Amino acid sequence: MPSTIFNIVSWFLSSLGIALILKKCGQRGWYAFIPGLRYYRLGIACGREPDALKCLVLEIVMQLLSVCSRFVGSDETQGRFLLLLQLFFGIILVVFEIRVLVGICQIFGLRRRWIFFWILLPSFAPLVLGCRKKYQPVHIASVPDDEYVGGLAPAELSAAVDADESDDGLVVHVRARTAKNFGKTRYLLKDINLTVPNGSLVLLLGGSGAGKTTLVNAVTGYEKADADVRLNGKDIYNNYDEMKYRIGFAPQQDLLRMNDTVTKTLNDAALLRLPAGVSAKERRAKIESVMDTLGLSGRQDGLVAKKSGGQKKRISIGMELISDPDLFILDEPDSGLDGVIARELFERLRAVADEGKIVIAITHTPDRVADLFDKVIVLARDSGKVGRLAFYGSPEEAKAFFSKDSMERIVMAINSRSEGGEGRADEFIEKYAQLTMEKEAVCHG
Repeated sequence: MPSTIFNIVSWFLSSLGIALILKKCGQRGWYAFIPGLRYYRLGIACGREPDALKCLVLEIVMQLLSVCSRFVGSDETQGRFLLLLQLFFGIILVVFEIRVLVGICQIFGLRRRWIFFWILLPSFAPLVLGCRKKYQPVHIASVPDDEYVGGLAPAELSAAVDADESDDGLVVHVRARTAKNFGKTRYLLKDINLTVPNGSLVLLLGGSGAGKTTLVNAVTGYEKADADVRLNGKDIYNNYDEMKYRIGFAPQQDLLRMNDTVTKTLNDAALLRLPAGVSAKERRAKIESVMDTLGLSGRQDGLVAKKSGGQKKRISIGMELISDPDLFILDEPDSGLDGVIARELFERLRAVADEGKIVIAITHTPDRVADLFDKVIVLARDSGKVGRLAFYGSPEEAKAFFSKDSMERIVMAINSRSEGGEGRADEFIEKYAQLTMEKEAVCHG
């Protein structure tokens, strides 16, 4: 009886700790109290869903074997066989649980010795991690809130065709981008077809959950979709080891060493990203060129920590530009910047595009710089909660298409009513599909 009480208390404490960890990671804590689901949800929170799904299946197998052992009775042969099966599957289960715990250590920035702490004290370690305020996730790779995990079935809408496809520039054909959530296939994107010419500055527009980041990840090959993506005639997926060096990506968060100077920061980036055969003289020339383009010349001395927000953002961009990418993608480069500084930053990006590059930017304040863009991609979630292409063209064409006088009003037109929008996503997705089909018919008429 005392051992039974001890086991119950131990299980409750570990479940409580895991529930608090899940809550810190933006997950629903009550999953921790359901047998089999705790490691599954932990795995989702740390980007280890395949391992977590195996944990879930193995826990179910272990439970079934435990039930079967109760009906064996006095048959020693069957009893030993079931015991060996339990031992076998139990070892495999521990292996995948450890892989999930490695992911937890990564998102909390912990050393891997925490795994041994967790294994030795399974009721105490998660409680410490969940209760102590000093332990906070630094990078959550989880699937977003249920509202934004994608739909189980896309709406029955026509697909926009690409009438301008060529071998130059960026050609995108995303048939579908799916993900597994609780064993169900969810659609994140469907039928994204477009061609972006070289020398274009492109605005990627859409409401929350429309699939902007998902599309960026699919285009860069970071998270492959069922798609064909070509950059200047080369398939990015099939030639990923080569093409990943032709693509630059600047995340929203500046990843800088604050105690370095601008010159050292860019020099380190050049050493990492430029071919090994590049001489020191060529490397210095490239660094000077990037600093001139971004307006950093004359400001290269002093610590990065002493630079303004706008200058830090330019340094982050420079770290990617140093490899002279053909495609450059930026996630909210103007985040936290005032209007004048943001405008100047986008003028610099306009200059980069004018050098023959393709620059794609996501921004939540597009109207203050809309005139600088050549093209705008508008993504919208259809009634099935799947990201679709609602428009692709110039900013002025977009305003005419949506009958709106600003980019922000365009977003409101396609946002759902629950988000304060007009809920007209399906209407515009279908309208744009019909428009592209008419253009295609004229081109081949």
